[in-house]
Amino acid sequence: MLAWLQGKDPFPPIERALKNPNGLLAAGGALTVERLLEAYRHGVFPWYSGSEPILWWSPDPRMVLYCDELKVSRSLAKNIRNRGYEVRVDSAFAAVLDGCAERPQTWLGPDMKKAYVRLHRAGHAHSFETWRDGEMVGGLYGVAIGRMFYGESMFSRATDASKVALVSLVAELRARRFPLIDCQMHTPLLASLGAREIPRRAFLRELTALVHYPQQPGKWNVKT
Repeated sequence: MLAWLQGKDPFPPIERALKNPNGLLAAGGALTVERLLEAYRHGVFPWYSGSEPILWWSPDPRMVLYCDELKVSRSLAKNIRNRGYEVRVDSAFAAVLDGCAERPQTWLGPDMKKAYVRLHRAGHAHSFETWRDGEMVGGLYGVAIGRMFYGESMFSRATDASKVALVSLVAELRARRFPLIDCQMHTPLLASLGAREIPRRAFLRELTALVHYPQQPGKWNVKT
């Protein structure tokens, strides 16, 4: 039976997540900063749309990108060099959310956007934006806790623009000694960039160690 969260109810044990649909753990609760941080620290994330209640997930297997396994194709490397892209960090967080919500069947509704803006203002959520000629043409956002980065969504309005942002993110994470990015679920795009699936239990072991590193929340002042 699916757990229904109220108030400050803790999440049920991850082992209770459903196999079909894969990883559905609980419903209800609220998208407060405290609840979201608790969720991410335990390998749980919100994902719902339309009139659905808030749904919380922890799929098995888990898609991750180890920073040392990023694959940069020749064409991507060429586009990074030659297309005049500039990557900025935390300069247009809300606009990145709007870009990620452009998809026809987006799960990133108004309440979710407000929740992640609150996380950003609290210093836990970050955006990497790809700009060209003064216009933002792609980007991504995610959540950082300790030395763990949780990738949430990305978008592109120009060739490889979201991939350019990801390459910059990985470089910054390496500098900060973050070893991997949680990509949540398998997509062909992420797989082409080197992401792979690992068992949920292996993901949770790594996460448990990484989220306890002391990292001061705040805006990432990065020059790329």
